[in-house]
Amino acid sequence: MTEVAIALAIPADHPAYAGHFPGRPILPGVVLLDEALHVVAERQGLDAATAQIRSAKFLSPVQPGEPLVLHYSEAPKGGFRFEIRAPDRGVASGAFAFTDLGRPHAP
Repeated sequence: MTEVAIALAIPADHPAYAGHFPGRPILPGVVLLDEALHVVAERQGLDAATAQIRSAKFLSPVQPGEPLVLHYSEAPKGGFRFEIRAPDRGVASGAFAFTDLGRPHAP
């Protein structure tokens, strides 16, 4: 599989910004992971509930309204590697595995 790139739509008024951190909001890493995991699962026809996070690195904070692009590809030993990028830098990277890999998920 070749690399796929898709824009992540995380609104500037996402509720997670309100409490993380008041006065200087940044997007929590868990929101980045959740968005990436669900996009990969949906596009690959997999069940997001069967996902396992193999690794995750948070490289740079995400400010409200920053455009983000998810890049992902199949990993050599199964699962998927991903990187989330802002226009000028990487913000997160890691790998997911799905226990239902290879079995299409019924919509």
